[in-house]
Amino acid sequence: MDSIIVTGGGPLQGSIPIAGAKNACLTLMPVTLLSDEPLTLTNAPRLSDIRTMSTLLQSLGCEVSALSDGLVLALSSHALNGARADYDIVRKMRASILVLGPLLARHGSAVVSLPGGCAIGARPVDLHLKALEAMGAQLELRDGYVHATTPAGGLRGGTFAFPFVSVGATENALMAATLARGTTVLKNAAQEPEITDLVRCLKAMGARIEGEGTATLTIEGVDRLHGATHRVVTDRIELGTYMLAPLIAGGEVTCLGGRRALLSAFCDKIEAAGAAVTETPEGLTVRRANGPIRAVDVETEPFPGFPTDLQAQMMALLCTADGTSVLEEKIFENRFMHAPELTRMGAQIEVHGGTATVTGVERLKGAPVMATDLRASVSLILAGLAAEGQTTVSRVYHLDRGYEHVVAKLRGVGATIERIKEDG
Repeated sequence: MDSIIVTGGGPLQGSIPIAGAKNACLTLMPVTLLSDEPLTLTNAPRLSDIRTMSTLLQSLGCEVSALSDGLVLALSSHALNGARADYDIVRKMRASILVLGPLLARHGSAVVSLPGGCAIGARPVDLHLKALEAMGAQLELRDGYVHATTPAGGLRGGTFAFPFVSVGATENALMAATLARGTTVLKNAAQEPEITDLVRCLKAMGARIEGEGTATLTIEGVDRLHGATHRVVTDRIELGTYMLAPLIAGGEVTCLGGRRALLSAFCDKIEAAGAAVTETPEGLTVRRANGPIRAVDVETEPFPGFPTDLQAQMMALLCTADGTSVLEEKIFENRFMHAPELTRMGAQIEVHGGTATVTGVERLKGAPVMATDLRASVSLILAGLAAEGQTTVSRVYHLDRGYEHVVAKLRGVGATIERIKEDG
């Protein structure tokens, strides 16, 4: 099992290219199930989760080819031979549930295992199922699988109000509604950039959707969707992660392809903490404005609020801030598992339920630490940039799910970092 060793102490300087969004690409790939014509995705990230989704789609009979060193994905579902997504594949990644809506819409039936993924709370799929039921789907949970069928004539338009914002459930319902008979209205829908990206791809394939970027989506079903080529939106979570690096280590870094509109609440928060963020045609340039980073309070919220997927990385920054910060996690429970590992490095953190209180220390100290999930793993690497001595992060297989070439990207701006193979 691989580990990453980070030696802190030096400022960062240069530029980091930001990849296409993992969460967007994982949603766009199942769109191929809605059409018998080819779908081509450009600016695709090269991650293990993308390979897992490729394997899942191939198990259904899709053709998936990675071109241009994996930056282009060519997909075709003209010859599907199954509608069952097995546990052995689905358990690896929660996004696998996103094949349910498209399979049901185009083929009238689907059998999909309940998903797995990072251990950061229950994250039930109830809203996915209730939204599909609002379109007439008949669902049964049996032996760990969702058995889904449609009435004669397929899915029909309906209205569903999400009791709380759910990105995945919005995506599943949106894809299914494109081929439903009549009009579907989704209220309190998620507004993340990944949702807007999905809408744009579906519209390029002939879907009729209004309300992109708002909390109400109106979908007029069509008989069929055609093929298209679509560029995956920039990964705002990778963007935010690397924007924090020069604030933690010092120096100045330009995140190529970044746009403030993807992370406005996050940018506001780090500026309040003492960052200088400059938007240029190339991307976002970040450095400390003047003096040390100051303590700030953070509350995670659905878009356009502060992203839950940047909470762990923000905590790493605040570990050495001047003052005491309070972080409230409002999206997922059990998402402070990185806190004990940061404490091993000398951080002062107290966790009570969904609230973490971080009192800044002058300097962290390198230590052996263990990654517990995807975002926690990169937060420990960021903390290592500010630590005295070496930090060894183990169980970094989590990292490969969401960050491509993290060692090369950080080394390219001057970080002392390497990936090693552990014996056994």
